[in-house]
Formats: sequence, structure tokens, C-alpha cells
Amino acid sequence: MAADRRFKIFAAADGFGQPLKDAVVAHLRAHPAVAEVVDLGVDKYYAAAAAVARQVSPSDSSPDATEVRGVVVCGTGAGVCIFANKYPRVYATHCASPADAVNTRSINACNVLALSGIATPPDAAAAIADTWLATPFRAPCPASGDAPWPEDIQRFLDTAPEEMAAIPEPQGPPDSACAICCLRSGMEFEPVGIMPGGEMRIVRESPTSAYVRFKAGSVEPAHHHTFGHDLVVIKGKKKVWNLTKKESYSLVNGDFLFTPAGDVHRVKYFEDTEFFIRWDGHWDIFLDEDLDTAHSAIDAELGAASNSK
Repeated sequence: MAADRRFKIFAAADGFGQPLKDAVVAHLRAHPAVAEVVDLGVDKYYAAAAAVARQVSPSDSSPDATEVRGVVVCGTGAGVCIFANKYPRVYATHCASPADAVNTRSINACNVLALSGIATPPDAAAAIADTWLATPFRAPCPASGDAPWPEDIQRFLDTAPEEMAAIPEPQGPPDSACAICCLRSGMEFEPVGIMPGGEMRIVRESPTSAYVRFKAGSVEPAHHHTFGHDLVVIKGKKKVWNLTKKESYSLVNGDFLFTPAGDVHRVKYFEDTEFFIRWDGHWDIFLDEDLDTAHSAIDAELGAASNSK
């Protein structure tokens, strides 16, 4: 039963959906069946949907695993639904009522809930989300007259998940001759103790090179080093605020950034991100703020940027 499952939920919204997303995130963090909610923040509606779908698409759906799901919110709920559904094994549905949630969980195994930030008030969204979490696949629902599905529909639903997962047909991994990607294969990482969600592996000492990865939603509080460093994003999405220069940089796959020695900078990761970094000298780091202060500053800036659009 869905009531026995534990959930990890990724959430994101555009500017129209942010207030409702924030309310739903707060509600879900207090839900007894929810182990973790990762708030991926605010972006263009298609980018917000993609950020969530990337986390749900490869997730483990085995019975003993924490189930990964997503919540996406835009003005109507339609745009985020369209783009979330571009990812394999993502079944996103816009729900305007608890009955919608029961139907789509029962019939479609919906794992990404799309909501309208304009049309759906927070209390209604909370009821929809609760129903969406509580309803198992193949449950009696309004579409079945709230009765168990007849035998022919049960047979259809028995085979549907495997057939749905095969669309589109999976493609084999591309051949890669990238030296950095080959280096990363099989690498053992060590946690970055003062940066929750971060791991790194130093691959060369003085001048030093390292491969670093951070989980989506992670934040690096404002800090500085005694060395300047070059980094190249291998995959993912992050934003760096150079507080010394009062500049910010949005970085995605293939982007490069140099940060001079002593410059104080703060970082937010919007997706699982990996990057290669090189600096002169030995590793050091000096924090200029705590994690709570960093989260507050980033949330305030992202919210202000969204409201200005």
C-alpha cells in the first residue's frame, strides 16, 4: 500500500507557481510518509520541470526503496506538465482536485504532480498532494466507480508499467573518449564535511586537481580560499555568487569559471552537479557564513529575481 511507502520528493516552480510551491513544500515536509523534500527553487517553467524530471526519471522503483516523486508548479500547471513528460519513466499529471489525483495514481502511476499556482489555493493543493501520496496504483477510483477494477482492466494494468517504461525505447550509452569522464569512472569520493551534499576526490597534488560532485539542492555557504581556482562543469546546473566582485554566474554543462584567490563566493546547486577543479597549492577553505545564513540569502535573492520578472 502507498501508506507503507516512504517518499523523497523534488519540487520546483516558475515565478507564477512559487508561492504555491513553497506552501506545498512546507506541507510535505511535515507529512509522516515523506522522508525528504528537495526544493530545487524557481526557474523558467520548462527548466523547473526538467530539473525535477531529471531526478525522477532514473529513480529506483523497487518495493523496498524510498520512492522518488516530483512536484512542479507554474501558472496553469500545463507547461510544467508538458516538459516533465519529455523524460522517460516520468508520468506527470496536472491535478485540480483530489479526484484527479486518485484517478491518475490508479490508472497512470503518476509520479510527478503538476499544480496551478493561479487556480489552486494552498489548502486545496495540500489535499491533492495528500491524496496523490496515499493512492496506490490500481486502486479503486472515481473512474472505476470507486469499485475494484474489473478483471480485464486488472490484466491491462498488470502489464502497463513495463510497457510504459519502454517508451521511448532505451538507447545504448554513447561511446565516450572524454579523459575526464574516463577518470571519473569507478572513482571513490570523500565527503566534504563542512559542505553537506558535497563529495570530492583529489587526483593530483600541487598543483592540485580534483573531481567534485554535489547533490541537487546543496548550498556552499560563503567562503574563500588562499588560492585561485579554475573549474569546468561536467554536468549539472549551479549558480555562483562572487560576493567580493558583486557578480553572479549561472553554470551548466561545459561552462568554465575562474575565481581569484581570496574572493568570497557562495554556491547553489539546482541539479546533481559534477565538475573538475584545479588550483595552485594545497587544499584549504575558510567559511565566511553559516549554512542557514547562506540558505536565507539565496532564497531571498532567487525570490526577488522571480518577482521582478
